[in-house]
Amino acid sequence: MPAPNPHLLLLLAAAWSAGLFCLVTGSTGESGGGSCELSVARGGALYNFSLAAPTPAHPHGVLSEDGFYKVAMNDSVIWFQLCDQMIFNFDPPLCLRCEACGGPLRCGTQCSALVSHYIRGYDVCTTIGRASESHLSLIDESNPQKGVVVKMSSSKCSFSVFIFCDSAVAQVSKFKLTFFSSLSFSLSILHSYFTVLVSSLIFQLPDKFSQSGNCDYVTVLRHPSGCARSVSASGDGWGWLGTSFITILCLLGGYILIGAIYRYYFLGIHSVEAIPNLEFWKSLPTKLKSVFVPSTRNPRSRSRDARGPYAPVNN
Repeated sequence: MPAPNPHLLLLLAAAWSAGLFCLVTGSTGESGGGSCELSVARGGALYNFSLAAPTPAHPHGVLSEDGFYKVAMNDSVIWFQLCDQMIFNFDPPLCLRCEACGGPLRCGTQCSALVSHYIRGYDVCTTIGRASESHLSLIDESNPQKGVVVKMSSSKCSFSVFIFCDSAVAQVSKFKLTFFSSLSFSLSILHSYFTVLVSSLIFQLPDKFSQSGNCDYVTVLRHPSGCARSVSASGDGWGWLGTSFITILCLLGGYILIGAIYRYYFLGIHSVEAIPNLEFWKSLPTKLKSVFVPSTRNPRSRSRDARGPYAPVNN
């Protein structure tokens, strides 16, 4: 087989780069970057959520610093952790049928949500959620500032945590003290103590849950991590015009790449002629120049051309 033409290789590389750019650009749109990350576009703005990102009062984001959350109601208990598996340094679950979440010796350490029911004198466990099988969505599709829902699933069970936005702690992080109207002090020690104190009063741990169906559970959490970490106006993004341009570029790159491969390997064209519609691409710069670049001739010569070869004679 003859060596590939260098011009053809250069064109294929350019088309491949355009396709890669399309993939990277497309991945920054409305999507989830993980089980605890979400980016949504609403009303001309882009809202970004990152539940595991640290905040001034919560260095681990929405994750419990104890390694787990615990909610008890009547004879049932739910242990869960957001964005990760649970860790127990104290008060581990002691229940039967925990094989799906760590077994009897490490019960609760191999899943993200576990429920225990007291049945006939025994605590019986059921795995209801895993971090690898979780999905993040908005509480209210028309109001992203309201918060997000983390829904985990495992087998035939599911566990949903409604994380409502509570931005009071984020506002407290800007606390300052001003004396004599001219000196502004940012007291780091007092600031940290005051932030943690207020966050402990405002951050509400889940204290109850509800059950729907046979094995679907729901609880509520109010936390500053439920607020959008950044809101970008549409003017800072691509917009519909930029999206259309990227779409056309991707289609064009794919057309050139597929056409060149087909002509090279199946039609046996091993030169630059393997580029589909080569004559059109060669003439494209000239055509664009004739459309966008104005004529350099003066108006008198253009008017003479418009009159043709016959012109009036002054007597």
